[in-house]
Amino acid sequence: MNIDGPTTDTGGRPFGVPPPEADFGVYVHVPFCTVRCGYCDFNTYTSDELGEGASRDSYADTAIAEIRRAAAQTGRREVQTVFFGGGTPTQLPAADLVRMLAAIDECWGLAPDVEVTTEANPDSVDPASLATLRAGGFNRISFGVQSAVRHVLAVLDRTHDPDRVPDAVRWAREAGFEQVSVDLIYGSPTETMDDWRFTLESALALKPDHVSAYALIVEHGTAFARRVARGEVTMPDDDETADKYLLADDLLTAAGLGWYELSNWARDDAARCRHNELYWTGGEWFGIGPGAHSYLDGRRWWNVKHPAAYAQRLAAGESPEADGEDIDDATARVEDVMLRVRLRSGLDPRTLGPHQHLVADGLLEPVDDRLVLTRRGRLLADHVVRELV
Repeated sequence: MNIDGPTTDTGGRPFGVPPPEADFGVYVHVPFCTVRCGYCDFNTYTSDELGEGASRDSYADTAIAEIRRAAAQTGRREVQTVFFGGGTPTQLPAADLVRMLAAIDECWGLAPDVEVTTEANPDSVDPASLATLRAGGFNRISFGVQSAVRHVLAVLDRTHDPDRVPDAVRWAREAGFEQVSVDLIYGSPTETMDDWRFTLESALALKPDHVSAYALIVEHGTAFARRVARGEVTMPDDDETADKYLLADDLLTAAGLGWYELSNWARDDAARCRHNELYWTGGEWFGIGPGAHSYLDGRRWWNVKHPAAYAQRLAAGESPEADGEDIDDATARVEDVMLRVRLRSGLDPRTLGPHQHLVADGLLEPVDDRLVLTRRGRLLADHVVRELV
């Protein structure tokens, strides 16, 4: 790929190469779900999809074995953020999640102000489990709400009762979680604009610190993609999807949540997801679990995907790595632009090639010494990226 413009940032480092004291995070993948949602292409499994050696009961011990192996590889590094994702991490006992976090602290060391997040479904927590998580060091929770409308949840194969969501959020607050986030999805085939407005208003009634709102994407190979291909469901057109994004931005902004990334709004700077910001700004991280990706010292690699194969390798004292790649300067620059352009902090124009036409077209605007997507540019971010790289 031909790249216009310089290949180093203003500090003289190659694009994408973190400074010597780069933030370091740990991602822990928990691949278990009660039901596999038809639209999901994440590396997740229900109980009947798992073979021998992939027990939920033994998963924490397997992951801890990888944590110890990983820390021996990297040496001690202060961990600024930890994120438990999946799957549904809270399908495991809270005590197991706490044990894994304690192993990260023992092997690497948690920063005094570490952000520790777990994803959760509203029906996978109760007051006792949330209290255990909070006492064990978790301080941020992200609830997969997706929609407040029952027929939309049904299309998405979501099994939780929307009436339970306020209880789950209240229990998290009572347990002492510092940040509560709500994840939403818009653009379901049956979702009307009024449905989406109801979901947004219901989410805001929870007074969340953070909201993520993502457009539903038809991922190749999923059950949902097959339904679309057979004509059983019809996806909304791009104009409707754009209108739903604008409605979300209007309502969330009016409620005091500001956008800091295309699909993410936060109450204030402290409520932003620092772990995701680490991904978006060239930090380093170690991924634990089947299929987890890592990025360290200019190299990216990923683990074997199936939980049984993952467990078997670690039980044999072998690395769970499946493959990897070295990131050259050109690739790092492209990825850096692709990620940073999505942020409200924008891009340094001195690191870019020709871009004035995007300003003239009203897609980028100068803010202080940065170039930032306009509201229209946020709707056409993919086009902006193609023009910049």
